[in-house]
Order: sequence, then structure tokens, then C-alpha cells
Amino acid sequence: MKTISLAVFLSSIMMISAIGCDKTITGSTLDDSMEQYSNNPEQDGALMLVSLDEIASDSLSIEEGNGLLYMREEEKLARDVYTELYVKWNLRPFSNITRSEQMHMNAILSLLTRYSLQDPVDVNGAGVFKNEGLQNLYNALIVEGNKSVVDALNVGATIEEVDIVDLQKHLRETDNQDITFVYDNLLRGSRNHLRAFVKNIKAQGVTYVPQYLTAAEYEQIISTPMERGR
Repeated sequence: MKTISLAVFLSSIMMISAIGCDKTITGSTLDDSMEQYSNNPEQDGALMLVSLDEIASDSLSIEEGNGLLYMREEEKLARDVYTELYVKWNLRPFSNITRSEQMHMNAILSLLTRYSLQDPVDVNGAGVFKNEGLQNLYNALIVEGNKSVVDALNVGATIEEVDIVDLQKHLRETDNQDITFVYDNLLRGSRNHLRAFVKNIKAQGVTYVPQYLTAAEYEQIISTPMERGR
């Protein structure tokens, strides 16, 4: 998300919103038609932290540290946006994926603690961010996601796309096995979230067009089944 401007991010969501679907969509009809996101994020998170304890730490570069700090708040952004959209639309998938985003936050926090980095989240409540860019993005996404159920789902899918792109970027910047292990697990979760959002957007007669993944990367994710936790 560091390299993606707020204007570009929001314009991509508005473009997606304009594609497909003439019918009126309500939260209740969408919830009835949704296949629920069924992975157990708490169990996956607990197993990941147990496995992480078995991997030795390494020296930490400034680039690696900055990546961890940023991803801690980016995962918080996803959690906080989905929490608000669940309150607005009362759709269980937003609640379920929120639980997974909390697990992602916990995993990053374990690395911050391991490397004695100050947590940028600290005591900040929902919707409050140390990073100004993420703060502005959160505010804009809440406005967009409150417009309609389809807009909310588009916000979710776009967040997951950007999360995948950022995790891939930070993976290229690290050779620490513990950081790589966590990022790989978070990537798997984000791919599952993207699959869930896109499937349910499609069920409403709307075509989701990827904005940040290449067409080949997007198709490879969407055409393969949900991935199980390690």
C-alpha cells in the first residue's frame, strides 16, 4: 500500500462498482446467498505461533523492521474496516474475516516483540492509525463501504489485493526465516479472503476486475480452492 495513492485506490473501487448488477441488493439477501468463510482463524493463529517459536530469529535490517511496522497497521486497517462494515451490513463473512485479520495482527506483533520493535498500534483504538496514509485510507474506505453492500464487498476484495501485493514486496526484502514464515501464512489467508469476496461479488451479478494483481496472478488465485492452514 506504500506505493499506491489514495486517489488511485478509490478510483479503482468506483470503477469496479460501475460494472454489472442492475438489481437492488440488500444485506439480508446477500447473507442468505453467501458461502461462509469457514476456516478457523483462531486455531490457525495458535498453530502458527507455536511453529514460529521453533524458528530462530536473525539480524534485522531497517527495511525488514519498517516492513513489519507497516504490515502491523495494514492488517489493523483490514480488521477495522471489516468490523465497521459488519456493523453496517450485518454480514457474517465480514465478522469471520475480521477474526482472521486479528490473527494476522497477532502474528506480526509476535515478530515486533521478538525484535524489540515498538508497536505502532500501541493503545490506538479502532480506526486510529499512526501512519497518516493508512489513516486517510481508512477514512475513505469507510465512506465507500457504507454506500452499498456491493461497494462494501468491493472494498474488501481491493484491500486483500493490496495486502497480497504488499506482502509479496516485503517477502522480497527479507531473508529471515521467521519473517518469511509469517508472511507466507498471511499471504495464504489473504488469498482465501480474496477468493471469498470475489465469489460473493460474482454471486450478485457483478464482475470484479483486479486492479493491483496481474491478470495471471489473479486468475491463479481465483481458479484454485481455499487453502488450508499449516
